[in-house]
Amino acid sequence: MRSGTFFFAALAVAGLAFESLRLLENEYLFFAGYVVLQYVVLATAWNILGGYTGYVNFGTAAFFALGAYTSVALGKLVALPIPALMLAGGVISGVVGLGMGYLTLRLRGVFFAIATLALAVVVQTLITNWDFVGGSRGAYTVRPAVVPLLGSYVQYLFLVMLALAVIAIAIAHAVEGSRLGYGFATIRDDEAAAEASGVPTLRLKLVATTLSGALMGMAGAPLPYYVTYLDPASGFNLAYAVNSIAMPLIGGMTSWVGPLIGALLLGSVQQVATVSNWFGGHPEVNLLIVGVLLILFVIAAPNGIVGLIGAEARRSGRR
Repeated sequence: MRSGTFFFAALAVAGLAFESLRLLENEYLFFAGYVVLQYVVLATAWNILGGYTGYVNFGTAAFFALGAYTSVALGKLVALPIPALMLAGGVISGVVGLGMGYLTLRLRGVFFAIATLALAVVVQTLITNWDFVGGSRGAYTVRPAVVPLLGSYVQYLFLVMLALAVIAIAIAHAVEGSRLGYGFATIRDDEAAAEASGVPTLRLKLVATTLSGALMGMAGAPLPYYVTYLDPASGFNLAYAVNSIAMPLIGGMTSWVGPLIGALLLGSVQQVATVSNWFGGHPEVNLLIVGVLLILFVIAAPNGIVGLIGAEARRSGRR
C-alpha cells in the first residue's frame, strides 16, 4: 500500500476509534487510552532505531522527558497550543538524538546500549538541578477544564496523541518500504558488509537516531498537561524505557505493525491491571506483567507475534 493511502486509511481508523469511545461516554477510557497511544508512539519510535537498524536504545526516558520539560519551560515563557509544544519537543529531542548518534554510533552492541543509558542519567541529573523547570521539586501545570468543540480536555489530549500515533505509524510504514528502510536492514543484518558495499552506514544511523528521538520527544510533550504535576521521577520513569523495548519485542521488530500490536496488547493489559482489585492498583505490577510476558515470548515466540503468525502462515502454505 502506498504511503499516502496508508496514512489516510490509518487516519480513518483512528477517527472511527475516537468516535466509538465518545459514544461509550466513559471518561476513564480516554485517560487509559492516552497512555496506550503514548506507548504506541514510543514503541514505534524505538523500533526505528532498535528494530530496523539493530541498535538497542536504553535512553527512551531521556528523549521522552526532554519533550515533557520542553513544554514546561516554554509554558513559563509563552502560552502555546499543545501541537506547537509537541513540535518544539520533537525538535529538541531530535537534535539531542542527532548529537547522541554522532557521539555514540561508532560504538556497537552492548557498548552503544550502555552509552544511551548513560545519556538518560546525564539528562536526568541536569533536569533535577534546573530550577527554572522545578528541579527536584517538580512543576505544576494548570490546564483548562474544557476546550472548544470537544469540551473535555482529556478527550483533547487523547485526540492529539491519537494523531501523533497515526503519524508515527505512517512514518514507520513509509520507512520500512523505502530505500532508507532497506539501508537500515543492511545495517541490522551485517553492518561490516554494508560498509564494504558502500552503504553510508553512519549517515543512516544518524537519520534513525534523529527520527526516533524526535518522535519520543513529541510523545512526551503533552505529559505535563496530562499529569498536571511533573517531577524527574515521573518524567524519567523506568517504565518508559522498559515498555518501549518490550512492546516491539513482543509484537515483532521487523515490521511497523509489530510495535503497534505489542503496545496495544501490553498497554491495555497494564491499564486493566492498574484498576483491577486483584492487584490493588500497585504500579509495580505493570513491570511484573512486562517481565512475565517477555519471558514467555522469548521462549515461545522469539520473533514476536508477527514472526509467529508469519511462521504459521508459511507452515500452512507447505501443507
